[in-house]
Amino acid sequence: MADSGYQGLLDWHENSRTPIKKPKGGELTEEQKQFNKELAKERVVIEHIIRHLKIFRILAERYRNRRRRFMLRVNLIAGLYNYALNH
Repeated sequence: MADSGYQGLLDWHENSRTPIKKPKGGELTEEQKQFNKELAKERVVIEHIIRHLKIFRILAERYRNRRRRFMLRVNLIAGLYNYALNH
């Protein structure tokens, strides 16, 4: 899923989904508007999770430690977020 800034993404990745843009001088159909709304509902949840994870600066800035431990630390941060979400 991506926002409308990635309109050409479908050419590279078959499973990608982007909102449908309004054609020049035209209007979107009700089906297209509904698709855009459903996509936005799914994306907003993911955007909020990314925002919460960026509070831990390891994901927001350049990682300067050992690359071998990066995924371990990312998984720990995701685990902390999931734990806080459930409690």
